[in-house]
Amino acid sequence: MPRSDNKLGFGYLRLPTLEDGKEIDLETLNCMVDIYMRGDVRYFDTCYTYLDGKSEWAIRESLVKRYPRDSYRLANKLPGYQCKSAADASTLFDEQLERCGVDYFDVYMLHWMSHDHYKIAEDLGQFDFLQRLKEEGKAKSIGFSFHDAPELLDEILTAHPETDYVLLQINYLDWNSAGVQSRRCYETAVRHGKRVIVMEPLKGGTLATYADPVLGLRYCAELPSVELVLSGMSAPSQVADNIKPMPALTEEEHKQIDKIVMEIENQQQIPCTACSYCTASCPQGLPIPQYFKLYNELHRDARDGWKTEPTYDHTAARSKPAAACLHCGRCLTHCPQQIDIPSEMARVSVDFDSRESKQ
Repeated sequence: MPRSDNKLGFGYLRLPTLEDGKEIDLETLNCMVDIYMRGDVRYFDTCYTYLDGKSEWAIRESLVKRYPRDSYRLANKLPGYQCKSAADASTLFDEQLERCGVDYFDVYMLHWMSHDHYKIAEDLGQFDFLQRLKEEGKAKSIGFSFHDAPELLDEILTAHPETDYVLLQINYLDWNSAGVQSRRCYETAVRHGKRVIVMEPLKGGTLATYADPVLGLRYCAELPSVELVLSGMSAPSQVADNIKPMPALTEEEHKQIDKIVMEIENQQQIPCTACSYCTASCPQGLPIPQYFKLYNELHRDARDGWKTEPTYDHTAARSKPAAACLHCGRCLTHCPQQIDIPSEMARVSVDFDSRESKQ
């Protein structure tokens, strides 16, 4: 178990590279591992798909070959969405053991659980596969990484109480996000009594441009049910900074975080304040403020599209899509911000309803 004053896990997704930017700088990585292993957590995380398989190779070369197996914990993930049959999971798992040079994983997860991937997992019995690995001692603990709505997370955890861990995207920008919904997903996992591991505590490095990266790590580490906070590091200095004790945030630091979130959120395409005055007059009952918030999040960072889109789909399924806007204009007199709501709803529809995956 990790220490109470530091919860840092070493994620093998963003690793140092040589000048060509393609090959992993193994010498630097070895140095980083040596620094990290001086701490008490010693938890490493990889996945079959990370860096086109080079991540697992790097685990073997920089960690497994250089340290006793009982001196660290190693987590890996199965890309179950690549499987065409139930037997494929076993084939991939055996390949992962070989790539990493180990005969068991301390934590083994299904990677990237979403609505579509969950259906594949159920159809191919992948949760049963995880349970068998645990019974055979090939996986000490089991779970899944999750990227979808809290309602789906609740469904999965209700159906599969045998899972030990949930890997969630949590950071102070996404905590109250309409797309990622970190807080609601965290609360769902806690309600089911699951141990939570955090990924993307700095939102892919975005938050590191606004404040000391350690601030983001400490924010996540403060959450009582969070056992580990994974960080993808690429320099020895980052490891040295991140393995230091993580004291509770001060009142001033919380205010600093609130200021950063406000600054980022103010950089929005549609200046909606979510007063919801418009919704009362909408004959279609459209959740206009929520659609505008999702649109703003999408345009704040296009890389998050694959996370905001499932939330939009769930919302549209419960009500109606943005394309259902009648352009009647009844909402216009109710908007204090003087937003041309019908025109903006058309923009939302273009981005969310007209996706290639929806056609």
